[in-house]
Amino acid sequence: MDQLSQLLLAMPVLLLSLSAHEFAHAWVALKQGDDTAYMLGRVTMNPAAHVDPIGTLLFPAIAILTGAPLLGWARPVPTNPRKYRRYKRGDILVSIAGVCANAILAVLFAIAFWIAVRMVPQGLAALETNAVLRLCIIGVFANIGLILFNLLPIPPLDGSHVFYHLLPPRAGAQYRQIYPYGFMILWLLVLTNALNFLSPAIGSIGRFLLLPPFLPW
Repeated sequence: MDQLSQLLLAMPVLLLSLSAHEFAHAWVALKQGDDTAYMLGRVTMNPAAHVDPIGTLLFPAIAILTGAPLLGWARPVPTNPRKYRRYKRGDILVSIAGVCANAILAVLFAIAFWIAVRMVPQGLAALETNAVLRLCIIGVFANIGLILFNLLPIPPLDGSHVFYHLLPPRAGAQYRQIYPYGFMILWLLVLTNALNFLSPAIGSIGRFLLLPPFLPW
């Protein structure tokens, strides 16, 4: 039952976080001159526009039930970089927009946690039983997980776009040759639990946000 309750709390948080991530991509692309996502109705926070059955529902559910890091993805926002007013600048801004949205959500969930701890009679002692505190904790860790996951330089993750632009032209052209195999690489990492190396970083950043040393506890 604890795993089931964790799943019921985590899925709405993940839907919100992934929707914000894709909305940010679409909105920044529009601001950079590309209306492709806008014309397809992707400049919205409505989860129905962004849900991917495997990445948004199945994979996170398996992760929660097995104790693996809570990672997932939504349907990628279609963009046409040729429409950006400045290609390189636009591609980088659109690529990092999603993780910036997740960073904002992580901080907001942390602030909500700080407020809730002071309103709950038992305070931090209620971490295991209070649904609001647990929801905030999930929100912080899920968004940090999404940030670190999406920054990996593996196509089609956001980090691959930024990494490509950081490379010299020749190296960038060679790097693009692995693009068709990106999903295969990601699934291999998932199936071999290789992504578990993210867990310590997610835990450290999450604990710092939830229990910052500059607040009196």
